[in-house]
Amino acid sequence: MTVKLGVPSKGRLMEKTFDWFGARGVTLGRAGSDREYAGKVEGAEGVELVLLSAGEIPRELAAGRIHLGVTGLDLVREKLARWDMQVELLAEMGFGHADLIIAVPDCWVDVETLEDLDAAAAAFRRHHGFRMRIATKYHRLIRDHLREFGVADYQLVDSQGATEGTVKNETAEAVADITSTGETLRANHLRPLSDGPVLRSQATLFRARTAPMDDADRAALGMLLEKLGLV
Repeated sequence: MTVKLGVPSKGRLMEKTFDWFGARGVTLGRAGSDREYAGKVEGAEGVELVLLSAGEIPRELAAGRIHLGVTGLDLVREKLARWDMQVELLAEMGFGHADLIIAVPDCWVDVETLEDLDAAAAAFRRHHGFRMRIATKYHRLIRDHLREFGVADYQLVDSQGATEGTVKNETAEAVADITSTGETLRANHLRPLSDGPVLRSQATLFRARTAPMDDADRAALGMLLEKLGLV
């Protein structure tokens, strides 16, 4: 067996992950062309690189098919119920920063906070006869957050495309999405609630709690974590 390390398979997250490990003496790279998903590792014996989409990594960690994985905290907390029982957070990596926020149209001048949103949702249902729609990809995180703050009379609608465009397209009244600069929100005449983000996320190194390991794997993992400065 080998220790399997899952990292994002493309884009800035992959490049920054390679840089992060490289700065600590562990060189990650593709084994072949940019179209191949095989990876290579230098500087860490007994470690295999697995290239996956960032969204797949939480599931693979939870299933124990990879031992370590780099992905966003937002994806782990959204996709895994009781996430901290399934994975261990080893290191925040200092890149891939994004906030999960709830945003409303600029013209909703009386809606600044979650308390205001709750009142607006109740008024919306009385006036229209159906619940205010919030478009999001993050159903678990948003539902838990709104429950915690007592917001009712809303429904979450799934958005797998451009979430910020759903208000303009009249398929939702508000949105909940990841943002790093806020530019897309402003371009669509939306603004975040003033209570602050639902979650501050960044690229994070996680360890699976249930992945099978033999003595050689434990030794390889221990040497890798020591090289990364995590023990």
